[in-house]
Amino acid sequence: MTESAPQEPRASIKSFVLRTGRMTAAQLRALEDLWPRYGLEPANDLYDLDSIFGRSAPRTIEIGFGDGELLVTLAAANPHRDYIGFEVHTPGVGHCLLRAAELGLANLRLVRADAVEILSRCIGSDTLDEVLVYFADPWPKKRHNKRRIIQTPFATLIASRLRSGGTLRLATDWVPYAEWMREVLDPHPNFRNAAGDAGYVPRPTSRPVTKFERRGERLGHEVRDLEYIRR
Repeated sequence: MTESAPQEPRASIKSFVLRTGRMTAAQLRALEDLWPRYGLEPANDLYDLDSIFGRSAPRTIEIGFGDGELLVTLAAANPHRDYIGFEVHTPGVGHCLLRAAELGLANLRLVRADAVEILSRCIGSDTLDEVLVYFADPWPKKRHNKRRIIQTPFATLIASRLRSGGTLRLATDWVPYAEWMREVLDPHPNFRNAAGDAGYVPRPTSRPVTKFERRGERLGHEVRDLEYIRR
């Protein structure tokens, strides 16, 4: 492994930069009309997820869902499971809202805010069954490595929100970032690498190949999947 993963990044450093993308008229209408149905606002108290979803069920969150292609596919394929997606870029949220409404999904909610802040304040301990971090920004320049979301404090936060035996799944098409993930997560006391010494797992059948991933493969990028079990 070639990079040294910092252990204590400053809390104020964000893993994302807000960009104002072009919104279509349909996306703008979705944010106005569909957000009350699917959106969760930041709060200072814990979300009552049983009340929000109207049931008790296994729960998955995806951090940084992009345009929601994968998140909506998973929610549609697994109606017995509840999904919460985090994304800060408004056009992607609008696109995801449209797809969720088209499919009539009842097991999906979206949060348009910093996932770390919401997980810290609004998601209780031992609440989640699965956390997905797929194709997060690799911040490839060394001086930007501190912005990567996969850091030891983040891993500790995720571990505290996962139930015992819960799963953290990651994927990246940037091999140095995959190595960084292992440097952070392999020695973490609350996680066990499901692949053991092999380090990486085959792409799980539960993870559909997205157009983002297909574009990366056309560019010659190698995709790495990782899976960690909460001890």
